Amino acid sequence: MVTELASWVETYGTAAVLAVGGAVIGVLFGFFAQRSRFCLRAAVIEFWHGKFGEKLSVWLLAFSSALILVQGLILLGWLDVSSARQLANRGSLSGALVGGLLFGVGMIMTRGCASRLLVLSANGNLRALLSGLVFAVTAQAALAGSLAPLRTEISGWWTVDGGAARDVLARVGAGNVDGLVFGLLWLVVAIIFSVRSGNRLWMWIGGLGTGLAVAAAWWFSYAVSQASFDAVQIQGLTFSGPSAEWLMRVLASPAPAFGFDAGMLPGVFVGSFIGALVGREFKVEGFKDGYSMARYIVGAMAMGFGSMLAGGCAVGAGMTGGAIFALTAWLTLLGMWAGAGLMDRVLAEPVHTAQPATQQAPVVVPVAP
Repeated sequence: MVTELASWVETYGTAAVLAVGGAVIGVLFGFFAQRSRFCLRAAVIEFWHGKFGEKLSVWLLAFSSALILVQGLILLGWLDVSSARQLANRGSLSGALVGGLLFGVGMIMTRGCASRLLVLSANGNLRALLSGLVFAVTAQAALAGSLAPLRTEISGWWTVDGGAARDVLARVGAGNVDGLVFGLLWLVVAIIFSVRSGNRLWMWIGGLGTGLAVAAAWWFSYAVSQASFDAVQIQGLTFSGPSAEWLMRVLASPAPAFGFDAGMLPGVFVGSFIGALVGREFKVEGFKDGYSMARYIVGAMAMGFGSMLAGGCAVGAGMTGGAIFALTAWLTLLGMWAGAGLMDRVLAEPVHTAQPATQQAPVVVPVAP
């Protein structure tokens, strides 16, 4: 396969091969995520409500399968993630925690994480489309705009060196075999939850397929890096950086160079649209009132800033980074679960209002006979 990739790179160029590969993997992710209703927000809500149903089981199927496949590829010598930015570069623990909390809060308010918003947009959901646009604008502002100084300040509170210090397996004295076993244990848990919740066939296929797409992104970018004479950044699936990149591709000139992310984002949209057509689930939906619209916008802003602060979204940090046991990714994932659980509780609290004075019981004054 590497030989074929080398031939394609020589013929069409590295950027074109990366973009096409990103598009193919994006279509697979979008299709499987749409058919399985893969969603971290829904999984978190089930967890904090103690239900352990099909939504949590789908997320666990995707997460565990991604972890198993990535660790398996590393053990077979088909993948080397030592140069991936989630491990090699200096990271921010404060950014991971604060960013994860903000992202978790935001995805509850928008009823979906960044990847879910893109999937729903392709299904005709205008709320998700607007939220996704606000998410992209905020992410770009946090990356290189007015919010960048605040992001830099928070990121500098608590940092960690790259290399072994940022590798969870290395820090605990474990190896990739241990990582593979860890993933298998979570897969067993996912299977138990899936059987108990009576998951439909598409839940099984979609959950496992979503994890496969995450692992495929890691493998493909590494394979291209081995087949190309150009410097290629090894990367996996993520939605925060590509969303900001596509925003600048539309608004700025010259546009950012094409690569894996340029093909991946529209690929996910197309894959989800195909999934909606297959399941006859395409439906145009909008906002019900002004309050819900304001909530979605604020939530999208929290997710956009949080994702750039944490170095990734629910897929980029939670699954892609989690599958290679990046310390900051696991802290981000922890922050997302905590922030989402807290915000879900806040939004579920009943609103108590004091009785107006005009509705108080009248004072009865006795009259002497």
